[in-house]
Amino acid sequence: MIQVEDVRKTYRVGKVDVPALRGVSLAVEKGEFVSIVGPSGSGKSTLFYIMGGLTHADSGRVIIDGINFTELSDAARTRMRKTKIGFVFQKFNLLPTLTAQGNIDIALDISGHKSRADHAHIARITQLLGIDKRLNHLPSEMSGGEQQRVALARALVNKPAIVLADEPTGNLDTQNSEIVLRMLRHSNKELGQTVLMITHNPEAAAYGDRIIHMRDGHIEPVGKGELQLVDDEED
Repeated sequence: MIQVEDVRKTYRVGKVDVPALRGVSLAVEKGEFVSIVGPSGSGKSTLFYIMGGLTHADSGRVIIDGINFTELSDAARTRMRKTKIGFVFQKFNLLPTLTAQGNIDIALDISGHKSRADHAHIARITQLLGIDKRLNHLPSEMSGGEQQRVALARALVNKPAIVLADEPTGNLDTQNSEIVLRMLRHSNKELGQTVLMITHNPEAAAYGDRIIHMRDGHIEPVGKGELQLVDDEED
């Protein structure tokens, strides 16, 4: 599903070059739930943005479903994001003037799927996330946990093949974190979606089938950083 090959990225900060990724390679199979962990500055968020086509790599390739994402035009990369990838960020990024329902619907509008939306699927997601009674409320009328659950619903309504989540529980309490993580696990197991989650929280990372550790722009070797988890009984 996803193959990252020798990806490198350096940022220019003033007159100093700051390497973020130093030749990262990894493969994610279709239907995997992979957690990527590492300290601040390890490069995990940069990798997330490059895999999602939100940031350009300096060199290397990202291949999704056999297509070299890094060689696509901006327009083609945008189309691919609309149809294949759902994003969840630590900051909820909800539009403040739209209700929860409106924020969810905008994902359908952007993708062009609104006319053929699976309303039963949408209703199931909002029920599982516990926001079905809050759909007519504005973000300012909801708690942070509710806003993040709306953001997750927005990411899942189009049934994307890939879900990229960047610190999705970073601003949440324990109860809301568990709801979000269980929903990601549900979408992975029940819908077969490939999930990549960036997190600094070991408890959140444990929801994945596999944990990849990053440090100083590198992926740590298997045995030192990459751990295979067996958790078939989870949901």
